Amino acid sequence: MVDLLMHGRVALVAGASKGIGAATAEAFAAEGYSVVLAARDIAALESVADRIENRGGHALAVRTDVAAVDSMRELVDRAMQRFGRLDAAFNNATDGPMPAPLADIDPDDFDRGIATNIRGTFLGMKYQIPAMLASGGAIVNMASIAGLNGTANLAAYVAGKAGIIGLSKAAALDYADQGIRVNVVAPGPILTHHLEQAGPEAQRLAGLATPMRRIGTVAEVAQAVLWLCSPQSTFITGAVIPVDGGQSAGNKPPQMYRPGQPMTPEPEPAKDRS
Repeated sequence: MVDLLMHGRVALVAGASKGIGAATAEAFAAEGYSVVLAARDIAALESVADRIENRGGHALAVRTDVAAVDSMRELVDRAMQRFGRLDAAFNNATDGPMPAPLADIDPDDFDRGIATNIRGTFLGMKYQIPAMLASGGAIVNMASIAGLNGTANLAAYVAGKAGIIGLSKAAALDYADQGIRVNVVAPGPILTHHLEQAGPEAQRLAGLATPMRRIGTVAEVAQAVLWLCSPQSTFITGAVIPVDGGQSAGNKPPQMYRPGQPMTPEPEPAKDRS
């Protein structure tokens, strides 16, 4: 059901070609927003736009390099030309090297990760904020619990996501009294195409790493983004919202030991023989 409060509003999603970005763009559309979709893969963007429009929504797909000044300026210009306003933005694009110890990372690959994550988020806000100043708006930037806690073999990713958190807090303070809110979502393990391709064992281990003992869904992240852009969160800015099954809260060992006593294995669950 379309939320009539959101009808006529416009959302921009950078990094919308698949995964969390595509799911969030479709969730915005389901709430009545017109949606501007940005990524480098125009064919994938147009597929997302087609799904939105086939359900009665409005979407504009724009091929965009988030690390390029002219490309990001043109993206917001086209959004304003097509829809006349901008109410919400989700800066979700990411890139970087494959996992490796820090000393094995190629400097050019590291730079690519920083350019997409930090520079891309900066440029997104640089052009989104002026478009929102007249009527107010909400920006959500994509980080990760890796930007809060660190993760081995992901130096560029961790640096980029930590940078996004700091950048977002500065922007939130800059515009807190001008009607623009800036917040961050920090997901844990989510069933995106990357984890799907990694297979069942990777998914099982990722789920066991969370206190909830499962991985999250793209829809769960999308709903967090929508809430941060909604009238229900109007006194929230500069916040980092974990969507991580409890990972950032601390450790939940699968079994506790008592000091001075040997630990005995827990019995395995009975198998269903029906």
